[in-house]
Amino acid sequence: MAKKDLGIKPLGARVVIQPVEEENRTDSGLYIPDTAKEKPQTGIVVAVGEDTEDVKITVKVGEKVLFPKYTGTEIKIGGEDYNIMDFEKILAVLD
Repeated sequence: MAKKDLGIKPLGARVVIQPVEEENRTDSGLYIPDTAKEKPQTGIVVAVGEDTEDVKITVKVGEKVLFPKYTGTEIKIGGEDYNIMDFEKILAVLD
């Protein structure tokens, strides 16, 4: 994935994540409303802040990560949605 220049640099041990849209239909074609989805979300890391004395950031730009649904602050840049959150809120890096 090519690195995007968003014009935003997170401060401290924070990251900017672009959420990845999840499939809203089951294999049989049934629509799943957003209210029925309570699982964590996935996204792509697009910007990484600086390490602090207490926290060393171990994710890189371009990695796909898993994070809790209502974590961080949602922002819109250039018509696209992003989420700024503390690095420590990331649950896992996905392959």
